[in-house]
Amino acid sequence: MALLEVVNLKKYFPIEKGILGRTAGHVKAVDGVSFSLKRGETLGLVGESGCGKTTVGRSLLRLIEPTEGRIHFNGQNLLELDRGEMRKVRASLQIIFQDPFSSLNPRMSVGDIIAEPIRNHLALSKEETRQRVAHLMQRVGLHTAYMSRYPHEFSGGQRQRIGIARALALNPLVIICDEPVSALDVSIQAQVINLLAMLQEQLELSYLFIAHDLSVVEHISDRVAVMYLGRIVETAGAEALYSNPRHPYSQALLSAVPIPDPDARREKILLQGDVPSPLTPPAGCSFHPRCFARRDICTHEAPALKDIGGGHEVACHLM
Repeated sequence: MALLEVVNLKKYFPIEKGILGRTAGHVKAVDGVSFSLKRGETLGLVGESGCGKTTVGRSLLRLIEPTEGRIHFNGQNLLELDRGEMRKVRASLQIIFQDPFSSLNPRMSVGDIIAEPIRNHLALSKEETRQRVAHLMQRVGLHTAYMSRYPHEFSGGQRQRIGIARALALNPLVIICDEPVSALDVSIQAQVINLLAMLQEQLELSYLFIAHDLSVVEHISDRVAVMYLGRIVETAGAEALYSNPRHPYSQALLSAVPIPDPDARREKILLQGDVPSPLTPPAGCSFHPRCFARRDICTHEAPALKDIGGGHEVACHLM
């Protein structure tokens, strides 16, 4: 049974014009996304910048209020909860932000940053809180002597470890990893990814891992969902997707992944044109203006996400 299930999630941002603030249109950042996440599983969410990945992650926590859809977590529809009820649920749903510097308060010490969710949600004494913070710092590979230091005194990788410790403070079940390594050097990326994998194994965490680096997603994910212009166009197990992508967009993305072998060759698929505006998405399949295999039906009928076998789902008329 899925721990987290998202059904037809939509987020439209209104565009207001004039002195009266009249709504002149909507930016369809997320347009009917559905997926599920099991206990202890990592679902990678990939796609080009601007396709709606981060909006999906923040909508799950209601940091951004969704326009429509259902988000079921532990048998509850999160969109039906009031502010107080949602605050309690957030202890089990946490997030690691992309920027390891701007996501930390520069006026607070590391100890206070990690302790803040504990003080807000748990009735622990000052000494119990300090011990819990020290344990969390050790768990993510930070020395407890750094507890009184401030974020600017740490490297990018260390700051991201602070963010991970903060996310673990309330023993969550699900962590939204919003491009947690994209701002880090490659060698540090590997350390943070290995840390996340180790914590998942020890604590049976579930991750929604949002990224645009396909090689990173392949390393950590059990399943991968590919997004394009606010919609999921393909979902499959990581091995199945990387070995046999079926959607033309997935094929183009994977053809651009560098191969760590100077003698290996791969035919690259070069897409024509730019990503359409989410303000005025094309009719039919949203990918058809750039698709190298489009048919007439693609221009006026949007394909549904269908299972083609083995849990491999594709939204393409070619299937």
